[in-house]
Amino acid sequence: MNSELEINFIKELETNQNIIHKVCKAYTNNQDDHNDLFQEISIQLWKAYDKFRGESKFTTWMYRVALNTAISLYRKSKKRIPTDELFPNSKELTYEEYDDTKEKQLDSLYQAIHRLTDIEKALVLLYLEDKSYKDIALCLGISEVNARVKMNRTKVKLKELLNPI
Repeated sequence: MNSELEINFIKELETNQNIIHKVCKAYTNNQDDHNDLFQEISIQLWKAYDKFRGESKFTTWMYRVALNTAISLYRKSKKRIPTDELFPNSKELTYEEYDDTKEKQLDSLYQAIHRLTDIEKALVLLYLEDKSYKDIALCLGISEVNARVKMNRTKVKLKELLNPI
């Protein structure tokens, strides 16, 4: 890939890295795992970047890659991807530490999210990002109707987890 492509990728990644942080927060339980998953997702995004065709928004594509990476890695016992020199001709990615204080009020929600299935977690994350059901369906590779049905069932499940009788 050329250096212009690398620069564009780094710019997009820096601008939208909170998407990755949100996925990591939902699929990990501690900061070390969060950082490892962030790195794994970044690597997968880089590997797939030259295949991004622009048929959807960059953030929709980014969610799809991030969610697929998180789901597949944690289903396969945290399989690691080699971390070669990724950007030899460009500046280093400016990594912002995830500010946990912003999320403290959502801790109970995240605890409930951890108890959901992988697909339910993905649905909730995309829903909380105000993604349309069409975008949710595109990210998850399911029909829009299926996304609506699954989301309604997941909302009921979350309510039960957050408000046990």
